[in-house]
Amino acid sequence: MGVKRLVAALLTALLAGCGTATAAPGTPEPARRAPAGTYAVGVRTLTVDAASARPLPVTLWYPADGNAVAAGRFPVVLYSHGLDSLPHLHAGVTTRWAAAGFVVAAPAYPHTRRGTRRFDRADVRHQPADGWRVIRHLVRLDTRPGDPLAGHLDVARFAAAGHSAGGFTTAGMFTSGRSSRLRAGIVIAGGGMAGSFAAPAAPVLFVHGTADPVVPLAVGRAAYRRAGGPAAFLSVLGQGHGEYLTPGRPGFAQVLATTTDFLRWHLYGDPDAARRLPAGANAPALTRYETRPAP
Repeated sequence: MGVKRLVAALLTALLAGCGTATAAPGTPEPARRAPAGTYAVGVRTLTVDAASARPLPVTLWYPADGNAVAAGRFPVVLYSHGLDSLPHLHAGVTTRWAAAGFVVAAPAYPHTRRGTRRFDRADVRHQPADGWRVIRHLVRLDTRPGDPLAGHLDVARFAAAGHSAGGFTTAGMFTSGRSSRLRAGIVIAGGGMAGSFAAPAAPVLFVHGTADPVVPLAVGRAAYRRAGGPAAFLSVLGQGHGEYLTPGRPGFAQVLATTTDFLRWHLYGDPDAARRLPAGANAPALTRYETRPAP
């Protein structure tokens, strides 16, 4: 599809409103340091609301110990793919977050995923509500007798993250009246939706290529200025729409380090991760990191 058509369609579709959460907040565990090492990574799939008009296949990556889930409770990251994409195409990032001590849940959205029978880019407006359905499902799953993940999900500590249309989806989850379970967001090559970044304020990290031809840098910068809580912006210098999410490509190491420490800081409350962020995010000729407090 043409770049101009994609940008215009995204920006038009994403001006529409989106649903808010109704889940009650959980009781968070005390802040603690994130795991220092790395875990093996397990993967499973499930379907949320399989009998509904909008069934959601979800891929879950989780810290593993042999064939089982690793001991402990792990914060959860909801990851949203972009147009004509699929969860496994983002595994270069999501598996590394899981190895660092997070459960990552990635839905395949009904009408924007690759291979869907009825592709509709305007359906992005409904995806924030889909994301909340996944969160509510995981909250229930944590107490489901016999489920391998039961008792391993820190359901009071969720973050939302996503790339391109998934970045807009992520922004659209931060609406007024949302559950306090959602603690932080990462918007990659995306921007804001109508009603996004509403109170209560939450920290948001924006990641954007400075030469992005699909979602222009100005769109990401506008969302950064609009975010109601403390915000950070990682510019991937000279890069386009997401090649920096591929292991081995320029900027990948910095994007991975920055997003991982951002999640460690805001989901584990790890002060060491907060101190590491500027050094891990800034790399001459590759990335530039900046922050601003809440307005």
